[in-house]
Amino acid sequence: MTTSVHGPADEAAGPAGPSGPAGRPAPLRSRRALVAGSVGNFIEWYEFGVYGYFATVIAANFFTPQGGSAAEALIKTYASFALAFFFRPVGAALFGRVGDRVGRRPTLIAVVLLMTAATTLIGLLPTYATLGAAAPWLLTLLRIVQGLSAGGEFGGAVSLMTEFAPPGRRGLYGAWQSFTVALGLLAGAGMAAALATVLTEAQLGSWGWRLPFLLTLPMGLGALWLRLRLEETPSFRRRRREPVAAPVPEVVRAIALGAGRLMGWSAAGYTFLVVLPSYLQSVLDATFQQALIATVLANLGFAAAILPAGALSDRVGRRAVMVSGAVVAAVSAFPLLNLLQDASAPTAAKGLAVCGAGAVVGLMAGPGPAMLAEMFPTRVRYTGLGLAYALSNAVFSGCAGLIITEMTRRTGSIDIPAFYVAATCVISALALATLRGDDHRRALRD
Repeated sequence: MTTSVHGPADEAAGPAGPSGPAGRPAPLRSRRALVAGSVGNFIEWYEFGVYGYFATVIAANFFTPQGGSAAEALIKTYASFALAFFFRPVGAALFGRVGDRVGRRPTLIAVVLLMTAATTLIGLLPTYATLGAAAPWLLTLLRIVQGLSAGGEFGGAVSLMTEFAPPGRRGLYGAWQSFTVALGLLAGAGMAAALATVLTEAQLGSWGWRLPFLLTLPMGLGALWLRLRLEETPSFRRRRREPVAAPVPEVVRAIALGAGRLMGWSAAGYTFLVVLPSYLQSVLDATFQQALIATVLANLGFAAAILPAGALSDRVGRRAVMVSGAVVAAVSAFPLLNLLQDASAPTAAKGLAVCGAGAVVGLMAGPGPAMLAEMFPTRVRYTGLGLAYALSNAVFSGCAGLIITEMTRRTGSIDIPAFYVAATCVISALALATLRGDDHRRALRD
């Protein structure tokens, strides 16, 4: 049996029937919500990907005073990375509360403005050489602001997409949230690879790293325009007319269970899709370009699997697809890492392996948003699913780079990433096994 917070079922087509306010057809409103929800998420993960891919460059610019080692600077960079993730639950609670009380639309507008401003300012920030010890503190402060806004993004975007989704397509619509994660990470990796190709190492370290952050400004303005044209969701409009307090203990239990179900997705996703470049460079002596190519392949596999996995979960259920992904990730973690460590292994085999690893993560990420939306009623959906996602990401994604880098340094074992992925995915599979097999057929709850 699954744990969810119960309430009256939503009407699948919404109270307005096939057409919404102002006579707009329901399919048009659904597609508009899909695009507006996706674009902010794309920007968020583009930036987080860029920060991860440029971790070694950022470490040199912000966390390496005279006499400091490169390894120590990289650990401090990942600590800043993790700190932003730990502010995600705060943002999820803060913006989620506003989103469940005031509405999805105004909250998502505020979130994208905050994310755009913080990311653009990182691209303008003076480095340690210019500003001294204040530089890493200012960078960390902006990372905190990003964490707050990112915490408010997921719950709102998924609520928007799933509440506007046509009957029987909630898994596919929710999967677009994960798909834009892949697109954002791919865009960040592509930008990093392009800059590494056209700029010298000195240019990249001096000013080239700033360009991907500054590019967020026009993207954010585009996202703002799309969200200003949004309508409020039918589920929220109906629930606002009939406010009912949610049972707090049940909500807390659902949040904890949701975080456990996402654990494998969070850990495996960040290990394979973001931490991999720095691991390949610092542990396996790969070049920056080689590490980025591996990451692009992993993200391509991830992107290719997400939408089919979401659509498949609409047919066979969230449990079957997500448990399969967690089990395969746990079983394949060590063979994948051993292949990457083998200097004599064919390059094509390594590329296929990292692409396959990304696809396995996609099996969990595709149905994941819809699975979370189905766990919470409308009156707490923004807050509940946002907190479950943010807590899981704070612990198992945000700390992935820090844990893997520090444990590898302390133990000397180069298999730490595989241990991390396998352990978290086993626990996640057990939590996912408690899902009901027919959750995908049930209406969202009020």
